[in-house]
Amino acid sequence: MNAWNEACGGAPPNTLLFPPGTYMAFPHIKLTGPCKGPIEIKATGATIKAPSDLTLFKKDTWIYISFVDGLTMTGGTFDGQGQQSWRTKNCNNDKAACTKPVNLRLRHVSHSLIKDVTSIHSKRFHIAMMGCDNTTLDHITINAPGDSVNTDGVHTSKLNGLKILNSDIKTGDDCISFGEGSKNIHVEKVTCGPGHGFSIGSLGNSPNEEPVQGIWVKNCTLARTDNGVRIKTWPGGYPGTVSDVHFEDIVVDKVANPIIIDQNYCPFRSCVQTSGPSKVKISDVSFRNIKGTSTTQISLKLNCSAEAPCINVELDNVNLVHTRGPPAKSRCFNIKPKIVGQVVPPACSA
Repeated sequence: MNAWNEACGGAPPNTLLFPPGTYMAFPHIKLTGPCKGPIEIKATGATIKAPSDLTLFKKDTWIYISFVDGLTMTGGTFDGQGQQSWRTKNCNNDKAACTKPVNLRLRHVSHSLIKDVTSIHSKRFHIAMMGCDNTTLDHITINAPGDSVNTDGVHTSKLNGLKILNSDIKTGDDCISFGEGSKNIHVEKVTCGPGHGFSIGSLGNSPNEEPVQGIWVKNCTLARTDNGVRIKTWPGGYPGTVSDVHFEDIVVDKVANPIIIDQNYCPFRSCVQTSGPSKVKISDVSFRNIKGTSTTQISLKLNCSAEAPCINVELDNVNLVHTRGPPAKSRCFNIKPKIVGQVVPPACSA
């Protein structure tokens, strides 16, 4: 942290260097700008480890970088050592008091490049980004087992302009989750699995959520995931909007729910579904060139809100095969999708 303060406050350009080796880190590392100019954190060949003891963490973040314009972060393996914390049952519910930390939290880190960085065994999310406008993640590796709890690979919120490219994500929750205010994000050549897929949301659980708009996920592969490409909103809840979302050239390999819009998302027993349908409006969504295999027969599910039916949803050249015998089927609620080209299973036939 002393080295960061010196580099950040000195005449640019400056680099904070981790020589190759293995390092132990404090429970909360806070690297804050603004800096006097562009700055690089270079950790090629280095492994930085978090304490494994969850009780040492009083903050929800292990490594926190904020208010930096022009950051380049190169290399390094950031090991959250979260194996023990995944088994802590009282932290598996969002309403439980919990300080499971995110491995790497970036807040208002703009016009930046994060490349060749590896995050493993995070206690919670691996990379959480808020306000990180015009930033690129390239050749990112994220690795945690499929039973690791709430370990989203990359979570985005309240940012405009992000690229996630050429990356490999293995985790126990969403490979990439797009939260409120996520705008103009391009995801390309990313593999996902295990995990819960690429997910817009969940949305509608809080008042005054900012719109999600302009999401492109292209030329990606999902293998043995719980979901493929998904939009999820809470029943009842608060108004919001999701628009201009496009999933294209996607390969799914033994995926449980390859294409799903779920406006009755309710993963906890404590959910109350009597509060009425979702108030989040979904529009201008396309699923194009999505092919592969589904481990569930209902491989295409579009469950839209009765209060705010989905508008202008397009299915183009979809071919999903059920791996366990009976032909794949679709289920649709409160939606009339536009069909272009061949769609298998036939969309909304039941």
